[in-house]
Amino acid sequence: MSSPYLAKHVASLKPSGIRKFFDIVATMDDVISLGIGEPDFTTPEHILKAGIHSLQMGETHYTSNAGIYELRAAVAEKLQQLYNISYDPASEIVISVGVSEALYLTMNAILEPGQEVIIPSPCFVAYQAEVILAGGVPVELPSRVDDNFQLRPADLEAAITPKTKAIFIGYPNNPTGAVASREVLLEVAKIAEKHDLIVISDEIYDRLVYGVEHVCFAALPNMKTRTITLGGFSKNYAMTGWRVGYACAPAEIMQGLLRIHQYTIMSAPTMAQIAALEALQNGEEHVEAMRAEYNRRRELIVGGLNQLGLPTFEPKGAFYAFPSISPSGMDDDTFSMRLLDEEKVAVVPGSAFGAGGEGFVRCSYATAYEKLEEALERMARFVQRHG
Repeated sequence: MSSPYLAKHVASLKPSGIRKFFDIVATMDDVISLGIGEPDFTTPEHILKAGIHSLQMGETHYTSNAGIYELRAAVAEKLQQLYNISYDPASEIVISVGVSEALYLTMNAILEPGQEVIIPSPCFVAYQAEVILAGGVPVELPSRVDDNFQLRPADLEAAITPKTKAIFIGYPNNPTGAVASREVLLEVAKIAEKHDLIVISDEIYDRLVYGVEHVCFAALPNMKTRTITLGGFSKNYAMTGWRVGYACAPAEIMQGLLRIHQYTIMSAPTMAQIAALEALQNGEEHVEAMRAEYNRRRELIVGGLNQLGLPTFEPKGAFYAFPSISPSGMDDDTFSMRLLDEEKVAVVPGSAFGAGGEGFVRCSYATAYEKLEEALERMARFVQRHG
């Protein structure tokens, strides 16, 4: 029962399906959690030391609202190096409190009440909620495993109405591990240009791809002027707890994001910004090492799930496998609860991630290889027991 003092649009928000299982797991012993999307690696030592040193040197004051200039310049340099796209660090980048704040800034800066944002799903649980909190209307566009969980451009165009303001894309995808092809994204670009829509591209997993190319949407022809790119350090550099991310956009759009950021946050944590700068300048070897280890785990869990009779398409990015649990005869919520209760393996129901996720579960392989092996053994017992 909600309080009568809460705003209706807040009271109507669904609790996070991820946190529901995370809270249950916290009360149990001997659980192998494949539920939380967080690297099991500790932040690399030289990045830790940079943050610690900043505190020891008394760098405990506010930074510029937009963030330390050197960090913004390093973000711009990295994006130029990786994707051949140019952003002005003085006017087109803001350092945020994780990508979560960047998402909040974006939705509140661009949406008028009642405007629609088309969101391919299944997707990260915060996307629809942030649209609602900004007064907008999320329009889910379910993707299909037959399409490798990439959106269909024809379905996208059919979903556009006079109220549509933006298209939201998140690739590499959480929870499916899908990576959008250049061909599909070029079609999305044509549709955005045709209907004069903004594109919001969450690229937090951009460096965690396996044998394929990550395409930065804003780097596609004519797309920078209508794209807001969201990125950060949590996944690529194992810096989830530092809470530092960024948004990049044309200066006239960035003015809106920065204005909200000024009044809401002031500036991202100073020590986290200094650590992030160290990550960009000297952290490449760690990105490559973590990606290689994730790939080793990816091959283990995808092969293992398929052997169990849980059909799992091959994820090409992030660190999630998304098996179908239809052979079990259970819905995804029942499967997840019974697996946790009987074998103490935590996964997240696919329906927690929106339309298109029903009948699947998300298994994070951001955990130790040996634990993944044990989880697969426990899941094998569960599947055998339930036919």
